[in-house]
Amino acid sequence: QVQLLESGGGLVQAGGSLRLSCAASGSIDSLVVLGWYRRAPGNQREWVATIRSGYTNYRDSVKGRFTISRDNPKNTVYLQMNSLKPEDTAVYYCNGKQYIDLKVYDYWGQGTQVTVAS
Repeated sequence: QVQLLESGGGLVQAGGSLRLSCAASGSIDSLVVLGWYRRAPGNQREWVATIRSGYTNYRDSVKGRFTISRDNPKNTVYLQMNSLKPEDTAVYYCNGKQYIDLKVYDYWGQGTQVTVAS
């Protein structure tokens, strides 16, 4: 069992930056895929970025602005967000996927609020 805890959210002006952190209670070595998702008010949760075996993927709207990374010794995954826009306002969730015996186990953090003021 892995528990994830996000931090680093807050209020920032458009064009500013934030770095989100997601600390795992246990080792993240067993989490094959780590990712960030977000949910804006009135919207469904959407995928933002993932990192798997060193490869990263991003939704089109954040490409070139957001960077996902993981630090295994620190059991932490990060999301560096630059050039923030008001439409990035959302609750951001960390996700980890563990594969055991052909089954996928999803772990989620509680979320951290990001608000971008125009």
